[in-house]
Amino acid sequence: MVLAAIVLASFKPMRLQTEQVPRMRAVIGPYSWPERTVKLADSLEVAYVDAGKGPTTLLFIHGLSSYVRAWERSIPELSQSARCIAVDLPGYGKSSKGAYPATMAFYADVVHQFIQKLKLKNVVLVGHSMGGQIGVTAALQYPRDIQKLVLTSPAGFETFTDAEKQTLRNFYTVQSIVSTPEAQVRQNHKYNFYQMPAEVELWIQERLAMMQCEDFPRYAQTVVNSMSGMLDGPVFERLGQVQQPTLVVFGADDFLIPNRALHPTLNTALVAEAGAKQLPHATLTMLPQAGHFAHFEKAAEFNKLVQEFVKKPR
Repeated sequence: MVLAAIVLASFKPMRLQTEQVPRMRAVIGPYSWPERTVKLADSLEVAYVDAGKGPTTLLFIHGLSSYVRAWERSIPELSQSARCIAVDLPGYGKSSKGAYPATMAFYADVVHQFIQKLKLKNVVLVGHSMGGQIGVTAALQYPRDIQKLVLTSPAGFETFTDAEKQTLRNFYTVQSIVSTPEAQVRQNHKYNFYQMPAEVELWIQERLAMMQCEDFPRYAQTVVNSMSGMLDGPVFERLGQVQQPTLVVFGADDFLIPNRALHPTLNTALVAEAGAKQLPHATLTMLPQAGHFAHFEKAAEFNKLVQEFVKKPR
C-alpha cells in the first residue's frame, strides 16, 4: 500500500510524493545475536542467528506465528557448550514472505536445505509447537540430517476429526488475523504462558508494528496455510517410525494443548503421554507451572534437560 501526498507548488505542475509502507523485517528490532541470511531454492531467504561453538549443533525451529525471539532464554546458556542456530521459517519474522504452501513437508524440506547449505553436523533439532511437528516430519523425511530430537509442547500429538479440522480452518482466516484488535493480540500472547514474562511485551509491540506493514497480509496467509499444513500433515500415526532419541517437554499448565473447546475431557498430560508412548526412544518431562512456552517460562529447567540429553550417547 502506498500513501500519496499531493504537493501544490506555485506555477509548477502538481506532483506526487510517496511514502513507502515498511515491511515486517524493518519493524522487528535487532535480535540478541548477529543476524544472517541464507538463500535456498525457489528464492527462499531464511534469516537466522548463529551463536556458540561445540561438537553439537542445536537447530531451533519456532512455532506458529512465532520467530527467533522464542529462544532468547535458551541460546545464552546452551551456546556455552554447543553451536546454537535459530531460524525464522519462510513467511515468518525476518525471512522472505511469499505464497508458500507452508505444509509440514515444505518446512521439513526447508530444514533439510538449510542443514545441507550450512553443512551442519551432529544436529539436534529443537522444535516448539508447530516446530515440533516440523521436526518429526524432517526426522522421518531426512533421517540422516538429524541425530536427536527435542520436542517442546509439540503440535501433532493431539489428533482431530475431519469435522474438528474444518472448525479450526474456519477460525483461522486471513481477515481474522489482519483485523485482530490490540486487546486480543495481548490476550493471545497471554494464553501461551502460565505467567507471562516481562520480555513478551516486546513481542506484543513488534506484533502490533508488523500489523501495519505492507507484507503482513502475506504473513497472515502463511499462518493460515501453516494451520492447514499441521492439520493435513498429521504425524501421530507415524511417531512409531521415529528412530532418533527424543526428549519431549510439556508445560503442565499448557492452555493451548489440548484444545479445550474441541476436547474438553482431555488434559495436557494425557496428550503428552499418548504421543511420547508412540515414540520408540522418548523421554517425557512435564514442567509444573509452565504453559505452552514451557521452554521459555522454565528456561533453567529446560536448558538443563537439553544439556543432559545432548550428552547422552545415542
